[in-house]
Amino acid sequence: MNVGESINRGKTLLQLRRPADAERELRGVLAVEPQQGMAQCLLALALIQQGRAGEAVAVAQEAVRLAPDHWYSHYVAGQVYYRANLADHAIAAAQASLAADPGQAAVWELLARGHMLKGQWRQMADAARRGLAIDPEVPDLVSLLSLAHTKLGEAEPARAAAAHALRLDPESATAHLVSGRAALAFGDPKAAVDSFREVLRLDPGFGSARDLLVTALKQRNPLQQTLSKLRRRYRGGWRLVFLLPVAPPLIAVFVLVALLHWAAWVSESVTVLRLARAKATRLLFEGAEARVALACCALVAGGTAVLGLGIALGLEAVGTAGVAVMALVTAVQEATHTGSPRGRKTLYGWTGLLVATIAVAVIAGAPVVALVSVYAELGTIWVAAGVRRFFLDHSAAEG
Repeated sequence: MNVGESINRGKTLLQLRRPADAERELRGVLAVEPQQGMAQCLLALALIQQGRAGEAVAVAQEAVRLAPDHWYSHYVAGQVYYRANLADHAIAAAQASLAADPGQAAVWELLARGHMLKGQWRQMADAARRGLAIDPEVPDLVSLLSLAHTKLGEAEPARAAAAHALRLDPESATAHLVSGRAALAFGDPKAAVDSFREVLRLDPGFGSARDLLVTALKQRNPLQQTLSKLRRRYRGGWRLVFLLPVAPPLIAVFVLVALLHWAAWVSESVTVLRLARAKATRLLFEGAEARVALACCALVAGGTAVLGLGIALGLEAVGTAGVAVMALVTAVQEATHTGSPRGRKTLYGWTGLLVATIAVAVIAGAPVVALVSVYAELGTIWVAAGVRRFFLDHSAAEG
């Protein structure tokens, strides 16, 4: 076996996105020369590209052991950690690589990405600048700098960096993505839509671009823009609960916050349903997302009908139950938009309990019970926040 040729074939197969074939080639090299450091590095990359994070980490650590003073082994280990979503390890590996050779722009890019995973935007921007000082023509580094500025709320530097990235590589999906993110963050949803569509043209499998395109399409809706501004303004309203003992009228603020969230969820449901049915945008939505939007619109329509029936018949419990049915939109949407599977299951259980409460109120003719369910449904925004925080903290502790 010619080891050099086999390693070159492994590199080529990785570039062609054939990691399984690259793995076979590289394992053949290591069967002959187990201490071949470059083969270990490339094998680690082949494994992580196949989603086998545990094996990739072990191989990367062996590569570092074989060449502890070489920048590339630490760089590969950092790439593996980054793709395995291990931000602290990725940052440490990048720093070790830079200690061996600070003149590698690719390592500064890795360091910037590691800080990105942790939401350390200022450090991310600094790392990107250091990399660009070495090689100012790297589009991905410029894109990372633009994203960092966007997250820091620095509009002009973000737009300038995004434009620079597009000049360097007009066919870069990443450059168009950060351009769209800057436009969306700084109040230009129309330009953001154009950028995200270009991303999907260049790379149809770019999932985050699809989600951002949907967000940008929604933000073009004037009602959605107004509600979003109001919701951001009152985002910290829950802290006012500590003032209620000395200022009970503040309960009106909580009611306002809850109603704003409900109105925003209804608006989002209508917008998603409209986009899901339009020929130009229907492919942007998964079936589940469209079904949830349809269900929420049905809750509003059905609740309105039940409210009207209660008024017509003079049945207070039925009329209040109609309001409760409409208020279920908040509970359903908060559950649907919870990322943790266990948190989502918990909130769906909470929603089921609320539905049962409405049914009991109607059967028992108890308007007070129905009214309490309305308050509980609108207040789900705070229940959901607590559930998300609990499961996030629990996951972090287990990790």
